[in-house]
Amino acid sequence: MLGDNEGLAQFVNLIREKRKKLLFGIATGRRLDSALAIFKKYRIPMPDILITSFGTEIYYAPQLIADIAWTYHIDHLWTPQVLRRIIGKLPGLTLQAKSEQSRYKLSYHYDSNSAPTMEEILTLLRQQELSANCTLSSGQFLDFVPARASKGQALRYIAQQWHIPLERILATGGSGAGEDMLRGNTLGVVVANRHCEELSILGDTEHVYFAEGSHAWGILEAIEHYDFFNR
Repeated sequence: MLGDNEGLAQFVNLIREKRKKLLFGIATGRRLDSALAIFKKYRIPMPDILITSFGTEIYYAPQLIADIAWTYHIDHLWTPQVLRRIIGKLPGLTLQAKSEQSRYKLSYHYDSNSAPTMEEILTLLRQQELSANCTLSSGQFLDFVPARASKGQALRYIAQQWHIPLERILATGGSGAGEDMLRGNTLGVVVANRHCEELSILGDTEHVYFAEGSHAWGILEAIEHYDFFNR
């Protein structure tokens, strides 16, 4: 969404214009405080629904009330101390700053020259019977969250709770962390500046549109492509 101020302004104007007809949500790997700072800096309207820390936290506007039921749901079999002890022994992985960590998210820098492959890391998780999802974003950021948590699972939980058909949801993802939001029956869009290798596997997926426009322009293009407000 960020990266082109004119496109962002057009997108924000559309959101404000259609606010009574839609729910505006943002799913981000950032923590809540970091996301709120971004909204303020770029004058982005407060989302109705905010999914933070890679799908481990859900908040509802305007009071930013946390969804405690979701927290209880994802806590199942989550053992971050054990996970950190085992993953910390692997080469090529270094913990990100404390500000990037949370109760339900462990974040590492990933050095592809020395770190194990994703397949090897997933095998290790299975061997150690660790209940966790791991996602590599932009080839350099590795995040571990509970097995029941992800952006896509959080999105589908909200859709179920609010009785929103998935085919009435337009989702955009920019890295491997957003892949599961785009799979299934949601209307997906990958904007031009995010046509990364991690999302290229979605090229043959129904209901995933690869936009020619970059940043917010690509989202606007997808809204028109799907004729979203007339569905």
